[in-house]
Amino acid sequence: MNSAVMRNSPFLSHFLQYLSAVGFVIFITAVFFVLRDALDTTLVALLYLIPIGLISAYWGLGPGIISALLTFLTLNYLFIKPYYTFTVHRPIDVVILVIFLIVAIVINQLVGQMQAGLAAATAREREATQLYELGTALAGFHDDHAIAEILAKQVQDVSRGEAVELNITGTHSFAFRLPESFTPTHPPEWVLPIQVARGVLGEIRLWRASPVLTSSEKRLLQTFASQGALALERARLAQAESRARVLEESDRLKSAILSSVSHELRTPLSTIKAAASSLRGNDVSWDSAARSELIAAIDDEADHLNMLVGNLLDMSRIESGVLKPKREWNILSEIVGSVLARMKHLAEEHRVEVDVPESLPLVPVDYVQMEQVFTNLVSNGLKYAPEKTVIRVRAFVEGDSIHVVVSNQGPQVPQEHLERIFDKFFRITAAAQVTGTGLGLSICKGIIEAHGGRLWAENVPDGLAFNFTLPLILDGVSPPTMPMDTENE
Repeated sequence: MNSAVMRNSPFLSHFLQYLSAVGFVIFITAVFFVLRDALDTTLVALLYLIPIGLISAYWGLGPGIISALLTFLTLNYLFIKPYYTFTVHRPIDVVILVIFLIVAIVINQLVGQMQAGLAAATAREREATQLYELGTALAGFHDDHAIAEILAKQVQDVSRGEAVELNITGTHSFAFRLPESFTPTHPPEWVLPIQVARGVLGEIRLWRASPVLTSSEKRLLQTFASQGALALERARLAQAESRARVLEESDRLKSAILSSVSHELRTPLSTIKAAASSLRGNDVSWDSAARSELIAAIDDEADHLNMLVGNLLDMSRIESGVLKPKREWNILSEIVGSVLARMKHLAEEHRVEVDVPESLPLVPVDYVQMEQVFTNLVSNGLKYAPEKTVIRVRAFVEGDSIHVVVSNQGPQVPQEHLERIFDKFFRITAAAQVTGTGLGLSICKGIIEAHGGRLWAENVPDGLAFNFTLPLILDGVSPPTMPMDTENE
C-alpha cells in the first residue's frame, strides 16, 4: 500500500499506528522474556517505560495509552510471580504495578501534550507562512483581476479542492474560476464572503467533496478572504485616488488655461479696442501719421491674437490626435528662410545667424507645421534673450536624421526643469513678466514627435539651445537626390 493511499485515508493511517505500537510492545516483551531470569521485576517495569515514551512520541497519545495498558498486563502476566496469571501475592508487586501504571499514564500525557503543542506550533507556522506568501503576493497590485487570480491560486493550494471560483462585485463585476475548464454541476460545498466594513466585495466558492474542511483550514481560508478583501479595498481606494488626482490636474489645467488666456488675450484686445476707438472718433486726422500707427497696431495685435488662438487650437488638435503631419519632401533652408523673413520686424533687436546649407538633403516634413516649430523656437529666443544678442539656427546631417539646433543667449534653465519646460503652461518666470500662453514649446514637441523625431533642450555655455532631430526616411524611402517641387501652404 503506497503512502498516497495512507495520506488519503486517516482511518487506515491510525490503524497502522496502533498496530505498530502493539507490535513494538510484543517485540520488547519478547526480548525481556528471554532475559526474565536475569532481570529484576522492578528493572523490567522501568525498562518498559522507554518503549511507552517512544510510542507516545512517534505515534501519538492513543497508541501510547494502548501500549501502557498492554505492558501493564504483560508485566503482571509474564514477569510477576506467579507467572502466567494476573494474580498478585506480594504487596510489593502490587505497589510496583500501581506505580508503573501511574508513571506510564503520566508519561503518555506529558508526551502527548508536548506532541500536540508541537503540532499546533507547526500548524501556526505553516499558516503564518502561507499568510505571509499571500500578503507578499498581493502587495502592490491595484488590479481586481490580478488580486482575484492570486487569491484563487492560494485558496486552491491550501484547500486542495476540486475547483475555486471568485465572484467579485462592484462597478466591473466578474468571476474568476480555477481551473478555467471546470463546469460546476452541483452547488459548492463551501461559500465564503469577501467582506470589509463597508460591505461585501465578493465571495469565494469552493468545490471539495471530501474530505471535509478542518477547522484550521476554514480559519485559514477565512483569513485569506480577509486578506483578499483588504487588497481589493486598497486597489479600489488607489483607483479612486488616481481618478481624484486626474480631476485635480484637470482643474489645475483649466485654471491655468483661463489664467493664461485671459492674461494674454487682454493685451491685444485692449490695444485693438483703444486704436479702433481712436480711429472711430475725431481725435485723429485722416492724414496724420498717428492714424497709420494705429492701423499698424491693430494689424500687429490682430496677428498676435490670431497666433494665440492658433496655439490653443493646435494644442487641442495635438492632444486629441487630430493633428497629423502631411509629410512631403521639402528644403529645410527654404522653411527657415520663410520663417525668418516673416519675423524680420520682431527680430530687429537681435542678430540672427543661420547655418542651414542648401546642400542638405530634402527632409520629409509638413511645411506649415515645421514653420510653426521654427516660429515658436525663434520667438522663445526673442522673448527671453536680451537685446543685441545672437540667435543661431544650425542644421546638419547626423546618420539617417537631420539635426537642428536653435540657440539663444538668454538665461539658462535649471537642470531639473529642462524636461518640464515642454509641459503645457509650465513657466519658470512669473507669468506676469513674460508674454505667451506657455504652449509654444509643447506644440513644438508634439509636432516633432508626430514627425518621428525628438526635441530636447540643453544649457550651452552662452545660453540655451533647443535641439531636434527629424528622420530622413519617408515610408522606407531615402531622400531623392534632386529637389522635388514642394507645396508651400
